[in-house]
Amino acid sequence: MNPVYRIDNLDEVFSPALVFYKSLIESNIAEIIRLAGSPARLCPHVKTHKTKEIAAMQLAAGITTHKCATVAEAEMLAQIQVPDILLAYPVIGPNVRRVRELAGKYPRSQFGVLCDHPDSAKALSTGFQGASAKLKVLMDIDVGHHRTGIAASPAAAELYALLATLPNLQLDGFHVYDGHNHQEELATREAAVRDLIAPVLSLRKQVEAKGIPVPRIICGGTPTFTVWAKMDFPGLQCSPGTFVLYDNGYGSKYKELSGLTPAAVVVSRLISKPMPGRLTFDLGHKAIAADPPAGKRCILLNLPEFTPILQNEEHFAIDTPAADTWNIGDVIYAVPSHVCPTVALHRRAYVVENNKVTGTWEIASRDRVLTV
Repeated sequence: MNPVYRIDNLDEVFSPALVFYKSLIESNIAEIIRLAGSPARLCPHVKTHKTKEIAAMQLAAGITTHKCATVAEAEMLAQIQVPDILLAYPVIGPNVRRVRELAGKYPRSQFGVLCDHPDSAKALSTGFQGASAKLKVLMDIDVGHHRTGIAASPAAAELYALLATLPNLQLDGFHVYDGHNHQEELATREAAVRDLIAPVLSLRKQVEAKGIPVPRIICGGTPTFTVWAKMDFPGLQCSPGTFVLYDNGYGSKYKELSGLTPAAVVVSRLISKPMPGRLTFDLGHKAIAADPPAGKRCILLNLPEFTPILQNEEHFAIDTPAADTWNIGDVIYAVPSHVCPTVALHRRAYVVENNKVTGTWEIASRDRVLTV
């Protein structure tokens, strides 16, 4: 096991426990800035870590534009005075009022949202009538993920023109998320990004020819980050999220991101040896994300040779030829395959510096509502 993950004061750690390694987080932030070329070309997503402390580390590194998916995440960012906050989600119904209240409560931050439909655009404009500041809006363009967004088409040009005319809104560009592009081969991902950005840039040219500005285009996630980072067109901001903690799911696939290191583990203890060759840990799917298929939810740093047998809410049973060398209470270090939902399962994370737990960080925006 890499000695950087060792925790010398394990008696202070209840299990199962989420653990963050501060130096590895700092290293991952530095690496993503290096690959992007400058902090100004970044708009990282907060959904992976959901903590003020990590967002503050990014802010201290010069990253002033941050992205989120919930109103609670937006408020958390505002509480540390992030200047530019994009709620990258369609905001509808009472959530329009919540965003307006958020903007009024935290005037040092500018807030933006996504829009992909004329009805949503009109509702946003109405909802911000009389507000002290306009709401920034980016048009969400569907480039193949087919989750939200509007295809780069004449209808998109009409929607963008509508957004430019509606009162109380400040048009801020395009949002282009290609979450469907997670091909392992870099050349395949590069080709996919080239194909999807062509109609987007054509749409930009069309609307700008009509005098409607496109100040920026926020693009991609972690899998396609290095592809976007090599591109150079006005207003491009790259939007990785998982990079800050990273995980085994991406780490095992993307060689071009080899400069990133998993910075979060789940610490678990051996609770039972029910039969020869069998070990059971307190590492159920309430402690580590269950969206990867069973048996593929983590790797064990200090027990590489094992066969997953079952995982329930509070138990993780494995078979291993090393079972006889393990004693009840021994600690396992598990790197999640999908760190984002793993973090959301925990109320707080232990923080390790120089192989010692030095405190805890609250997963502040794991809840849907903070104070707004």
